[in-house]
Amino acid sequence: MWTYSNPVKIIFGAGRFADLANQIGRRRYALITYPDPPFADLADTLAARAGPPAFVVSDVAPNPDYELLENQSSRFSGANREVEVIVALGGGSVIDSAKVFAAAGGDFSKVSRFLETRAGEEAFSFLPVIAVPTTAGTGSEVTCWATVWNERTGRKYSLAHPRLYPEIALVDPELMLGKSHGLTLATGLDALSHSLESIWNINANPVSVRHAVAASNIVLNVLPALLNDLSNLDLRSRMAEAALLAGLAFSNTKTAIAHNLSYPVTLGWGVQHGIACSFTLPVVLRSVTGIGGFREEALKEIFGEDLNTGAEQLARFLTELGVGTRFADHDVPEGKCREIIDLAFAGERGRNFFGTKERFLAAAEQMGVLGDTAT
Repeated sequence: MWTYSNPVKIIFGAGRFADLANQIGRRRYALITYPDPPFADLADTLAARAGPPAFVVSDVAPNPDYELLENQSSRFSGANREVEVIVALGGGSVIDSAKVFAAAGGDFSKVSRFLETRAGEEAFSFLPVIAVPTTAGTGSEVTCWATVWNERTGRKYSLAHPRLYPEIALVDPELMLGKSHGLTLATGLDALSHSLESIWNINANPVSVRHAVAASNIVLNVLPALLNDLSNLDLRSRMAEAALLAGLAFSNTKTAIAHNLSYPVTLGWGVQHGIACSFTLPVVLRSVTGIGGFREEALKEIFGEDLNTGAEQLARFLTELGVGTRFADHDVPEGKCREIIDLAFAGERGRNFFGTKERFLAAAEQMGVLGDTAT
């Protein structure tokens, strides 16, 4: 027995940014974006078509943190009554921040209370969000959650509520042109992680795995070519489709063990999220060999009949892209690995995993990913 649901209206295609003003309509909007020049130019173009925004947050930073979000929310409070819709123009951090503002309504304490106690959702504002992603990775444009970090306490939270699904996801691959090699790599691997994590997941269903298989195959076939041809619009479009499909997959499942392993690696050693959540994928894949059912069938559609061989192929795929598959490759000392693994399996995303810690540790030993020196 299963269900699948996703209420987001999707508008996809090169040049569709021109439709954004029509989607806003006559509503007063807040614009959430980055401070960099390309985004300022896009903001000017939007203002010429839709009128000036009622409020702008343009100092979004990677990995949205409590301290900055609290400051931004307090600024938002003065304009909150004028805002009828929030436009999030940027990558996952922008879209996640917009969801925080949509819930907070100018008071971040409402969000922090909910994150820490799971109480107080009745105080949320739930302003509608139009998500306009400029990277192909997070899939946040079609999910109902946002990642929030508290660097002071070393904690990572997920703000999740069904009313935080964006109203519209407007995906224009032209906005992804000009992104750097490093950003394209990290976001592309984030999409791959989302798709695979939605398969070896207790919440997987036959619809979500269809999206996940399609997304995984696109990333595995397209990402290396795109990294060698960053200005190729067709390849950018295919990666944007992959990220969207991965988002549609894990919007119903959430992520699993590879993501829980990644969070302390990002917080403690500064590894980019897309890299941190992807380097353990080969060992996770090896650990789920033999799980059976539609999950294993889906993985075999991607990696072939022998998933052990598939795990080795996935490891080679990552290393050929310059991503090491050992904790030590990301400066994580051997003594910290077991602690990270234990905490990961105890957490919510670890409990989403369809496999077991024992099988994971055995696979890690077989693939030699925990030691201090490369093999």
